[in-house]
Amino acid sequence: MGMSVGSSQGEPEEEVLATINTTPLVDVMLVMLIIFLITIPVVIKTVPVELPNATNIATATKPENIVVAVDREGGIYWNDALLPDYNMLLEKFKGIATMDPQPEVHIRGDKEARFEAIGKVIVNAQRASILKVGFITEPQQGGGR
Repeated sequence: MGMSVGSSQGEPEEEVLATINTTPLVDVMLVMLIIFLITIPVVIKTVPVELPNATNIATATKPENIVVAVDREGGIYWNDALLPDYNMLLEKFKGIATMDPQPEVHIRGDKEARFEAIGKVIVNAQRASILKVGFITEPQQGGGR
């Protein structure tokens, strides 16, 4: 049982490797860079804005206001009159868009209605250049926020 401490006769002595292996260091730095790139935008707000406080304003019911209701099946009603399709709704919107002053459009959507049906009403109002579109909701019960 022997142990070699020096070089044997005839074998060249190996040089000591004096460079540092930086591969693990680069791997760790890249992981840290990715973590910082992902988390910094979440922490820092890019644009300083002051958000408004929401308040409920009671709507003033005027005779010239138009109420468009959407039931849970997607049926659309113009001031309690059932409309056959969205083309008729667009034509009615175009008719009131030329009035001066333009009446407000209030949308009453059933809470079980699909968002698609209410979205189509909004798109048709936008296509007809309706300026004021609002939603009618039930007031919140109790003292919640």
